[in-house]
Amino acid sequence: MNEQSRPESPGSTDADVAAVSERDVDVATHRVVDADGSVVDPEAVPDLADDRFLDLYRWMVLQRTFDERATKLQRRGLLGTYASGQGQEASIIGSAFALTDDDWIFPYGREAGALLMHGLSMRDLLLYWRGVEDASRMEGANVFGFAISIGSHIPVATGKAWGQKLDGSDAVSFVNLGDGATSTGAFHEGINFAGVLGVPAVFFTQNNQYAISMPFEEQTAADTVAQKAIAYGMDGIRVDGNDVLAVYNAVATARERALAGDPVLVEAVTYRRAAHTTSDDPTRYREDEEVEEWERRDPVERYRSFLADRGLLEAVDEEAIREEVSELFDEAVAAADAYPERDVAELFRYVHAEPTPELERQLEEFRDLLDRRPEMHDHIEHRPKG
Repeated sequence: MNEQSRPESPGSTDADVAAVSERDVDVATHRVVDADGSVVDPEAVPDLADDRFLDLYRWMVLQRTFDERATKLQRRGLLGTYASGQGQEASIIGSAFALTDDDWIFPYGREAGALLMHGLSMRDLLLYWRGVEDASRMEGANVFGFAISIGSHIPVATGKAWGQKLDGSDAVSFVNLGDGATSTGAFHEGINFAGVLGVPAVFFTQNNQYAISMPFEEQTAADTVAQKAIAYGMDGIRVDGNDVLAVYNAVATARERALAGDPVLVEAVTYRRAAHTTSDDPTRYREDEEVEEWERRDPVERYRSFLADRGLLEAVDEEAIREEVSELFDEAVAAADAYPERDVAELFRYVHAEPTPELERQLEEFRDLLDRRPEMHDHIEHRPKG
């Protein structure tokens, strides 16, 4: 066919061509406790002992207290840029509560309570936010280093889960990510590979409504994150991320399926009430009315109401919990202050398995500069005490 005979525009057709659309995907949101603390479905309340219900609350208070103290420490110049999980306590703690010590956690930055619950020391967590390289390896706990570049840890977690599968391990790789990470290529690559290989991985998306300043509805045309699982041949679960019991149920279920060779994408619908980080000003892109609306859905207050209805709240001394966490925080700050100063050579380590000649040259040049400019050495090695 030559160019002159080509139709100017495609013609219409009466053929009945079936098409699947977003409207065909109905994703329910799992909920156990409503915003007012009332139980929506008594059958869905986890079968936990009373002391376990109370432990959940203690960890949620710890998460909130740690965020408050760390933010204040950053404002005093004693910590680097910090990412708070305020408003996301139910998602952070409920998910970690459903894991075992053998599982591996891949963090994305806000889940302090989850990492501490998993065995990371508070000192090492503070050292990480001070930029100390050793802490990023999270020695002594099954915790991978933080992923500051959004979504970059997702393929890595899939690789870890593949190794767990090959080893016959009875553990999963639990991947924390935000809704913004689902818009990255790394998300597609990692989750697609996980579905193909059938690895024991749970991809836990904390949909806190914003990818820094971009609202969720502007970064994807999909109604939910959970429905994206279907395209990768895996299960998707959507849960009220401000309901700690619902999150626990969702992750416990996802973990069982993952261990059976069926990775799961979980979406926890929550809200980031604090700034993206301490370097962010959220008043520039969201209204106070929106924040106040989500404050009325506060996950800690919701769970308090649940405990009160079950007659368990009288066993809680919240002030004592906060004082205990603050004491632990003070001890961790002191331990971080006492951590040995690092040598400048660490700036050049781990770029390659063995330092290249060029890196060696740069290190020697840098040392020579510091010898000639000792005031720069003092500035580099200075770490504020607090």
